Amino acid sequence: MWAMSHKSFVNIPYSLLLECVKHPSLTVDSEMHLSDALLIWIDANIAQLESSNRVEDDLTILKEIRISILPLWFAAGKRRSSYFSKLSDESVNSILRLVKVHPACLIKVLEDVELKHLRIRLTEYSEKVNLSGCPQMTSAILLLSVLDSLHCLDPTSRKIFECLDKDQSRIPLGFLPIFSFEAVQEVNICKCHALHLESAVECFSKSFPSLRTIKAAYHLDFKTLNLHKLVQKCPMLCEVDLTVDPSPVIPTKVSVVSSSSALMPLVLNKSIAGDSSLYATSVYHSGPSPSKITKLTLEGRSDMCDADLEFISKYCVSLGYINIKGCVSVTDVCISNLIRRCVKLQSIIVCDTSFGVYSIRALCSEVPYCNSSALCGKRNFNTLASNLQMLHMACCNGVDGMYLLELMCQARKLKSLCLSGTQLADKALYNFSGSSLEMLDVSDTMISGAALAYMVHGNSGLKYLNARGCKNLFQQESNGRGIEFSSYPCADLFAELGRTRKLEEIVLGWGFSFLSLEVLKPAIKLLHSITVGLGGSLGEDALRLLPTTCPMLELVVLYFQVMSDSIIINILESLRRLQVLAICHCLGDLSISSFKLPLPNLRKLKLERVTPWMTNNDLVILTQNCSELVELSLVGCTLLSSDSQLIISQGWPGLISLHLEECGDITAYGVTSLFNCIALEDLLLRHNGPGIPRDFILDAASKMPMLRLVSLDLCDASDGNFEIPDYADRYSLSTVKITKCKSKNRNLCHNWSEARRQSSVHKESLVLVWNSKNLIRTVVKERL
Repeated sequence: MWAMSHKSFVNIPYSLLLECVKHPSLTVDSEMHLSDALLIWIDANIAQLESSNRVEDDLTILKEIRISILPLWFAAGKRRSSYFSKLSDESVNSILRLVKVHPACLIKVLEDVELKHLRIRLTEYSEKVNLSGCPQMTSAILLLSVLDSLHCLDPTSRKIFECLDKDQSRIPLGFLPIFSFEAVQEVNICKCHALHLESAVECFSKSFPSLRTIKAAYHLDFKTLNLHKLVQKCPMLCEVDLTVDPSPVIPTKVSVVSSSSALMPLVLNKSIAGDSSLYATSVYHSGPSPSKITKLTLEGRSDMCDADLEFISKYCVSLGYINIKGCVSVTDVCISNLIRRCVKLQSIIVCDTSFGVYSIRALCSEVPYCNSSALCGKRNFNTLASNLQMLHMACCNGVDGMYLLELMCQARKLKSLCLSGTQLADKALYNFSGSSLEMLDVSDTMISGAALAYMVHGNSGLKYLNARGCKNLFQQESNGRGIEFSSYPCADLFAELGRTRKLEEIVLGWGFSFLSLEVLKPAIKLLHSITVGLGGSLGEDALRLLPTTCPMLELVVLYFQVMSDSIIINILESLRRLQVLAICHCLGDLSISSFKLPLPNLRKLKLERVTPWMTNNDLVILTQNCSELVELSLVGCTLLSSDSQLIISQGWPGLISLHLEECGDITAYGVTSLFNCIALEDLLLRHNGPGIPRDFILDAASKMPMLRLVSLDLCDASDGNFEIPDYADRYSLSTVKITKCKSKNRNLCHNWSEARRQSSVHKESLVLVWNSKNLIRTVVKERL
């Protein structure tokens, strides 16, 4: 792994490289890292290989890659590679075969392939094992990788594999010759949907005795309760990530019309929970010994209730970091209990939860509210709030200004603070006692520019600032402490930011202009990311200067700006590190000329309501010059036809996110070629033509093994509705959003596309969210 990251890696002689790759002690985090490294080496040496007329012979080194255990998105994305396309097809076919194989046929599959290509590359030096994005990964393949190769298919092992065919949740490992890899400390099995987490942990406990970190995001079937089992099996664990997709239905953000839930089938519930409700009761009341977990991420787990969090607060007393963002079912009282018990907490992420007054009181250790700013300075800071380094509480509307002020008085060690969408007032910022902030998010609040300037002045190490959506940012406000700050008028906010000289990311809107950019110049030379939202107006001159002012930019997001081809071309020509580009709702004359430059580093592209002229031919040009895209969003490209599906699937076979809205007639005659984007995780198709069949959701989930998020509109349903999969048939789906429009008179319209544009008036949205317990159906007024 070190050699691959070194600049001189491409200078390694071919013979030495080949010997290294064939060596049994070759140590890499994943097969993807090895593949990437070899392709980089070939790109750098292709001229030399071609001059010696031995390209085909030397490319045989690629056959050393174990193509059956590559991530699906990576394998699919290399279909256009001139050196890797054949192996890419073989890899994709092998992965899909493993995904679709019935458990009863598993032994036959193992007999038909070379076992080496199914074994994870593990050595005595391996410290990290990264299997993220491998839907083909199962308990059997995992077990195969840690077994002695001489015993993989002997009678005893066959019985074990047959047992796995019937129940993945139990692996009888007692009599198997399993290797132990003492150096492995981290395992990443995110998005390995076919891998039963409990059986995987059983295997880890035997093969990785020093395991300290498990990253298992997007495993819906794993219950929070089973965290106890996980730690019992792997007692050295310090960090666990069980993130899932957050529910779009956040009570503080939507208006719920109706809501209902359906429990998952009992037979599934038993297989996942392991020992039924009797075990659950015993765990909660038996008083297990405390775990060593210091970092726990449960983001998006809407199924987690107070009882689960109560158990965690008693069991994980060493927690220093907790992330329960989007855990909408836990109450403020229960969060406060966790805070009181876990006294080592330094990082708390509670965005979109019920975090409120009780939790603030717990952080401040019940210190009475202080009216006097003078008393705030004399207070005893021996509280949890005084030791916090990270607090993210976006959209926690249960906290009023008085309690925020109390918190700001005590949180003097904070390095990362997110108060987006809260009832934040100037007074709280003026009373902030810290000076170490590196990250500050006050977006969508009512703060003034003077208050924010005061806070920036006291935190010169600021690297990240998000003040988007702050409509009062440039209105004069009283400072709230009765103290005159004549040196901090609103116009001086950017002067203060300019003095920081360390900014890496900024997200701004109201009041951000050409003059602001000029003042910021000293601070943004190393800027990596810039987002300009509603209310910001850089103008043509500032946008032209952007690449020279911020030459290190990797992300540029522009909303509601005035654009031109020359501006875009200048940005794309100059910013060679650019990986993310979003141009949304902008004015001006753009054409395909803006995108005729090769952009090999661009990974994400959003063109929303800025390219209505785009045709299928223009889309082809885009695929040629932005060939490495993994995320694409097009809105308002009304001239695209159904042929665009083929262009997209052939041009970007490795896409993981695709959003197409009001894009002509792309789906007017059904959805066919888009199924070739087999690695898609997030798919949005809305107002592109009424040809999407009734069973599309189930069909897409069965053909795209990574698909978790689907967004549709009833306007596009060929039969007027869509079938909803049962729990057992949902595959990897976690969230489905179906919007509905109001009907308007279309009689005056001459064609369907025009009628659709005139009648697209939103009515409501149906949101379906699966978790480890049930399916929740919610109807909301908003368009999600």
